[in-house]
Order: sequence, then C-alpha cells, then structure tokens
Amino acid sequence: MPKKIIGLFLILTLCLLSCQKKEKEEEIRVVQKYSIEQFMDTESIMGSSFSADESKILFTSNRSGIYNVYTMPVTGGDPVQLTHSTDNAVFGISYFPNDDRILYMSDKGGNEITHIYLRDEEGNITDLTPGEKARAGFAGWSFDEKSFFFFYTKRNPQFMDLYEMNVATFTPKMIFKNDEAFNVGAISREKRYLALGKTVTNHNSDMYLYDREKKELKHLSPHEGDVTFSPLAFSADAKSLYFLTNEGSEFTYLKRYDISSGNSETVEKADWDISYSYLSRNEKYRVSGINQDGRTVIKVQDLVNNKPVDLPKLPGGNITSVNISKSETKMAFYFNGSRMPNNLYVYDFSTQEYTRLSDTLNPEINPEDLVEAEVVRYQSFDGLEIPAIYYKPHNIQPGDKLPAVVMVHGGPGGQARIGYKASAQYLVNHGYVLIDVNNRGSSGYGKTFFKMDDKKHGDVDLDDCVWAKKYLIATGYVDPDNIAIVGGSYGGYMVLAALAFRPEEFAAGVDIFGISNWIRTLESIPPWWESFKEALYEEMGNPETDRDMLHKKSPLFHADQIIRPLMVLQGANDPRVLKVESDDIVEAVRNRGIPVEYIVFEDEGHGFRNKANEIEAFTSILKFLDTHLKSSL
Repeated sequence: MPKKIIGLFLILTLCLLSCQKKEKEEEIRVVQKYSIEQFMDTESIMGSSFSADESKILFTSNRSGIYNVYTMPVTGGDPVQLTHSTDNAVFGISYFPNDDRILYMSDKGGNEITHIYLRDEEGNITDLTPGEKARAGFAGWSFDEKSFFFFYTKRNPQFMDLYEMNVATFTPKMIFKNDEAFNVGAISREKRYLALGKTVTNHNSDMYLYDREKKELKHLSPHEGDVTFSPLAFSADAKSLYFLTNEGSEFTYLKRYDISSGNSETVEKADWDISYSYLSRNEKYRVSGINQDGRTVIKVQDLVNNKPVDLPKLPGGNITSVNISKSETKMAFYFNGSRMPNNLYVYDFSTQEYTRLSDTLNPEINPEDLVEAEVVRYQSFDGLEIPAIYYKPHNIQPGDKLPAVVMVHGGPGGQARIGYKASAQYLVNHGYVLIDVNNRGSSGYGKTFFKMDDKKHGDVDLDDCVWAKKYLIATGYVDPDNIAIVGGSYGGYMVLAALAFRPEEFAAGVDIFGISNWIRTLESIPPWWESFKEALYEEMGNPETDRDMLHKKSPLFHADQIIRPLMVLQGANDPRVLKVESDDIVEAVRNRGIPVEYIVFEDEGHGFRNKANEIEAFTSILKFLDTHLKSSL
C-alpha cells in the first residue's frame, strides 16, 4: 500500500478515535448535586375549581411551607393566598357556584378527622361540620346550586351519613342514614336517587339504587364470584347510571345501567383499568382516566360530535386531573413527569390554546440533572413478571459499583407510578440506583395480580422485593452488598419484614410510618374505616380468628432476627399506624444492640404535610444510607 494512502488511513483513524472520545466526554456531563432544601423548595400543588365567572381558579399549594389554598386568574399571574394556616394542612374544595366564597377542608395535625370550612369573601372562617370526633367529607354540589352534599360521622363515628347543607341558611339536614356502611357513589340531579356501593372484599363489591321517594333499596349487581362494582354518576335525565366494573375482565371498564329496564351496556373499555370517568355539567364531554402501566392517560370524548378531543401535546410527561368548567368552554388540567412536578394549565376548547399557570420546579434545579424514570420488568422467584419503576443515575462508568435502594409503596394494594417523586430524585441525585417495586398485590395490573398476595403478606410479596435486588445486581453497576430497602406505610411494614424474615438480604432498612404488629393494627383501625373493615380482614387476616397467622407475619415478634441497621420515622398523630407500633419495634431492636435511628414528628399523621418535616426526614434518611452503605464501599 502506498505510503500516502497509509498516512491518510492513519490520520482518518486518529480523527475517528478523537471524535469518539469527544462524544464520550460529551455524554459524561457534569451533574450538580442538590440539597433536600432545594428539592423541597419545589412547590407541590393540587386541585382545581373555577370561580363562578370562570375568571379565576382555586388550587392548593405548599409554597408557604404547609398546604394552604390559593387563587389566580385563568390567564395567569401571581397567586393570591386565601388561607394562612401555619400548623394544620388546608386543602381547597371548591368555589361557591355563584360567588367568590370557598369551601376547604382541614384536620388537626394529620389526625384525619377532617372538617369542612367556609371562607367568605371578607376572609372570615366558619367550621360548618363541628365536632371533636366528627369527620366530614365533601360529596358535591347540588345541580340547582342551592346546597352541597357531605358525609358526616356526627351521629356515629363508624358510619358516614349523607347530609345536605343549604347555603342560604347553612342548616345541615341528614338525607341518608347509613347504618350498613354503604359508600355513596352518586346523587341524581333532582335528588331522588342515590347510587350506593358496598364493599364485600377488596375483590368483590356490590351496587345498589336507593329511591328516596319510595324509600326502596334495589340491588343492581347480583353476581357470583369476585367482581367489583363502583357507581360513578347518573345521567342528566336520571334514566341511567354510569359505573365501573371488572365483570368478565381482568381490568375495570365503564358501563351504563338503564334504571327502567335493568339492562346494562358497555360504554368504554381499555386494555388497562379505567380508574375514573365523569361527565361535564351538561354532558358535552366525558373524561376518563386510564391507569396505563403506571401512568395516567386521559381521554376526553366530545359526546355532542362523538369524537375524541385532541389534548395538548406536551413533552416529558402526562396530563392528569382534568376538570371541565361549568360552561364547558374551559378545562383545567395538571401536567407532570419524572423530571417535572405538577403544573397547572387551563385549556380553551374554542381556540384549542392552553395557558400554563404555574412553574413549580425550584429554578435552582436543572431538570437535565434529574433522571427519567422508566418502567422495567423482571422475573420473581416463581417466574412471575414484576413491573417496577427504575431510576438510573447519570454518568455510570464501566467498573462502577453503586449503592442502591429497593423502594416499596404503601397499601397493601398501592402502586408505584411514573411521575415526579422528589424523594426518589434526591436519592438518585446523590448516587443511588433506585427501583420502585410493584410487587404482586399491587393495583393496576389486573385483578389476578392484585389478589396474589392475599394472606401471604410479608412472604411472596417480600420475595418480589428480594428479587428486585437481584435485578439490580444483574445490571453490573450495583454493589451486591450495599442495597437498602425503604418504604412507607405498608411499604414500611415490608421494610421491617425484610429485616426480620430475610435478615441477610438487605444492608439496611428505612421504615416510614410502618406496621410492626398486625394484630394491634387490625384491632385499632379508625372507626371511619368500618365500610371496608371486613374487606381488610379478608385480605390481611382477622385478629380474632387468624391470630396465629398475624403473629407469624408481624416483625415485632421476630425482632430477634433483625441484624441490619434500621431507621424508623413516625407521625405522632397517625390514626392508621399508631406511634406505639414504631416505639415497640425500635425498643426491641435497640435492646439487641443493633443500630437504630428513630425520629418522631409531633405534628404529622400518616404521611408528611409540612415541608420542614420532609427536609428533616430525607436529610436524615440520606445520612443514614450514606453511613451504612456508602461508607463501606
């Protein structure tokens, strides 16, 4: 080969290698690490209610450090804070239909005994549902807009009776005495009919029609086997009832029941669960939310023209929480993704234009420094395919051995989903690989998958989490000896179960509001859970008849097997998982000389509502993980 050609070949080769090196260097971008304070400076917002003239929108935000109610113009602008609580979280319900008064709800320190409050246009506050132990919940405005409906446990803490509140006099009137633990699903426009749900088990429920004029109760869903029925809404003419069911299907779908004939027909079906569906005020639109592989997919159908509405195409996330205005000319919605928290938008149906009203991500955080979560699947111990949400840090290099976290959602029966999760992004930003597991028994993947863990909790579902660890190790960049397990509520129980029943598997555990003693928890469930208490017993076990089984699966009674470091976080006012649950497991493990860190939040219940507490919690969690995982690398 001539020397000139050889020389040219060498030059081209060197150029190619140089270009490849440059491309590789460009791939390894500098990722800034952010503090938990920076993550918590991101605003959390939720809810939407149009004002009577549809010029403003009501929403809830924690920008003040705790949730309060705000309003802002639908054209954009600065939000105006309407409530100014500094201790108890406040959540907006609705503007009044014909003026600028609002309704909101709040409890005391997370105790879940919620009341409904009125804020008038001068800013005066009135508790409309008083009672130290009485719990209330909003059930919607009447169609004539002269009253609203609400649930109230004033008569009996176990049962949510249905009341109507006249907004001229603010005089409440009981319209349905609920002694059979029904769930009121819908109220017809002329107030004659109530659609009632009745939970038998988590996999089996019934539906009833109550005629207030005739005082008659009709069973609408006779069936055999495990089938769920959930009433949603009456048609405008009250001739039919829309409901969700999974009859003859793995997934829930939308049907319509004809009240006069008793016949039902399928309205909408998908290859996933339809989580909810509702009609706009004059039935111009139907909105359906589909739980599609851990994401919410919204479909809006124009019922007048019988065609789907083309929703705005926004990159990097999904539209959620659609709310159509009374005039049916505007639509509020939220949009979020893995790297973008909830933001509020308003869409104009006539112009097909939308306005973004919020910018909630802390401007100090570059979204490119965050990671895009992805849905992955892996085989568990018995070959069952387990879905999970996976977070992979930037810039992993050949030979890296990173610490990792197996995260477990609450429930039982909850679901890990795609969306902005500050706690996950915080850990990944600080070098942790994270997998958020949808163990068997999780919702969203069909009724067969959902019931696979019944009375097998802390056993087969726990093994799904252990096999998530195997999935992490198989990536090649996770250190097998430095994988922790973290979870909240039922996920907190799974953390304790992992440390007690699979003591060698995880390097450390973080239990957030988790159960240690199932017998005590099931014996002390809040009275307002009466409507699904038996369903919970059917799934978990009855503390009277299944005591031995519950003893066997309660980590507290097996604390002598825990050998790994443990962190426990607990809300002092938690009505679901009592503080004694955490007190006992902490004492039992500490007495054996195992490292335990314990943090109690005096002003929290079952979950975090105060930013300052979240900052303390996740600062402590990262420090704990760094101490017991990264320090050994």
